[in-house]
Order: sequence, then C-alpha cells, then structure tokens
Amino acid sequence: MAKAQNLKITGFYPWLLIVGGVLGLLAAAILTYEKIQLLQNPGSQLDCDINPIIACGSVITTTQADAFGFPNPFLGIAGFAMVLTVGIALLAGARLARWFWLSLLAGTTFGVLFVHWLIFESLYTIGSLCPYCMLVWAVTIPIFWYTKLEVFKQGFLPVPARLERVWTFVRRHPVDILIAWYLIIIVLILERFWYYWSALV
Repeated sequence: MAKAQNLKITGFYPWLLIVGGVLGLLAAAILTYEKIQLLQNPGSQLDCDINPIIACGSVITTTQADAFGFPNPFLGIAGFAMVLTVGIALLAGARLARWFWLSLLAGTTFGVLFVHWLIFESLYTIGSLCPYCMLVWAVTIPIFWYTKLEVFKQGFLPVPARLERVWTFVRRHPVDILIAWYLIIIVLILERFWYYWSALV
C-alpha cells in the first residue's frame, strides 16, 4: 500500500484543471444563457442549432436537461468554478489535505457518471447532440481521469495487491486509455447517427 505523500503538484495537472475548468464554465454559462433565451422565446432557434442532429434546443428542453429539478448547467457552473479554483491553488503551490483530494475525486466521479448518463440519453433517448454539452463531456472525462490517477499516485487511496499489475499498466498508459475512451464515444456517436452522416456523403 502506497504511503500518502501530500506532494506539491507539478506538471500539467493544475493546467488541466484550469483549462478544463474555464472551458466547462464557459460551456455551462452559454447553456444557461440559451436556456433563458428559450424560456423567454419558446420555439425560437438557437445559434447552436446547426442541423437535425446537432442542436442545443432539442436537448436543453428535455426533462434530462433538468435532471435534479433545475437546469443542469447550474451544476456545471458550480462544479467547474471549483475545479478552476483548485487548479489555480495547485499552480500556486498549495498542498491539499487527504480529505480534500477524496472529496475532489468524489465530485469528479459524480461528474463523469452524470456525463455518461447524459451521453446515453442524448444518443438513445433524445436523439440529438448539443455541441456545448459535448464540450462538457470532453473536459469532464480527463478531469476525472487524472484526478483519480493523482489520488492513487499520492497514496491517498490504496491500490489493492491483486490490482497492482493493472495499476502499473494504467500508470504507464494514461493517455492511451484516455484516447481509447474518447474513441469509444466517437464510435457510438457515428454508429447511432450513421443514417444521417452517410446521407451527407
């Protein structure tokens, strides 16, 4: 079992949180604005309504877009603001306590699970893709992935002995796994809407 280090974080991880936080915050803010526009002018076409498949309006008017009784972007604004703040703190040299790291991991785990539920709903229930939602998907996955790796690397969570080989592989190939993760989602999108993409060729 790795001993907790509480090391000063260097490298690209703080920048990942900062860039991901800014992009996620921007996407959530735009989605909030678009939601307000639709509430004020029901049935209006939004700037991100590009075609029958890629259209914000078809997504943010669904019940899935208000999963907890209020617009999902509100969660994004709060969550990505916290991610951005943590990234800035780490870049400034902050050393965070174990409980904070575990809370950050819990929050990003909720985020990535919620995002994958939204991916499933967008593909197989709603049948449309929101470009700003996809930006949120794209930044949430690496934020979760590298936060989890950082927690294990610092020893704040133990790696079970039976999973040591798996951990060794993951530690050596984090980018490869992330790329494979993205590719699976891209393939699912292509397969689900192939009837539309093929008609454009």
